[in-house]
Amino acid sequence: MYRDVSSCNSYNYGDSLYWDARYLQEGGSFDWYQRYAALRPFVRKYIPPAARVLMVGCGNAVMSEDMVKDGYEEIVNIDISAVAIDMMRRKYEYIPQLKYMQMDVRDMSFFPDDSFGGIIDKGTLDSLMCGTDAPISAAQMLAEVCRLLIKPGGTYLLITYGDPTVRMPHLRRPMYNWKITLYNIPRPGFQKPESCSSSRKSYLDPIPLDEEGLLPSDWVLEDPDSHFIYVCKKMDEAEIDSRSTYRLSADVL
Repeated sequence: MYRDVSSCNSYNYGDSLYWDARYLQEGGSFDWYQRYAALRPFVRKYIPPAARVLMVGCGNAVMSEDMVKDGYEEIVNIDISAVAIDMMRRKYEYIPQLKYMQMDVRDMSFFPDDSFGGIIDKGTLDSLMCGTDAPISAAQMLAEVCRLLIKPGGTYLLITYGDPTVRMPHLRRPMYNWKITLYNIPRPGFQKPESCSSSRKSYLDPIPLDEEGLLPSDWVLEDPDSHFIYVCKKMDEAEIDSRSTYRLSADVL
């Protein structure tokens, strides 16, 4: 598996010193990729408000605050930057539903297995894929994500620039036992060209992937800078056995 450089630049996004300096310089708040309003239909569909949620790479985003306003009861926010965490702790010390901890997503051993019903990632895996030793870092992070999700039904919601050719090789490793559903939504403010034709009924419709987990050959992205949403749900034993039987039957045929 190779380093995905589709949306990378020269910054070392895996380095806490880079993020500390950036948060000290910029301050304020910023939501990467999408705000909660756009992601709400997917979050509400796959992660119930009563679930304990982990927000990885929270930075100084307001998404967790918006989720609490929408009824979510407990959100643990982690980030590699101590500066960001200190800033957010002070900002939200009056909201008991929000907790903030400085932590590297590649080692979340502080939490025991099966700790969370939902894990949300808005650009954190993308950041690791831009750093050094990208495949190793991605594998470390995803193994931790899988370990922390309750089973069955725990859901990892990944919002990313990475299309299936660069994300599915990481997400479809058999050890994770994830059932993956894919969506695609345009970037904020995107206006669909009048000349653009699409058979898609709604952005809320999942994309019908092929057997390799890739986009259909005739799939056309309305917005080339759109975001993909991978819903990775932990399967129960019956679903795993059913999938294994299906694959065995397909191999025989």
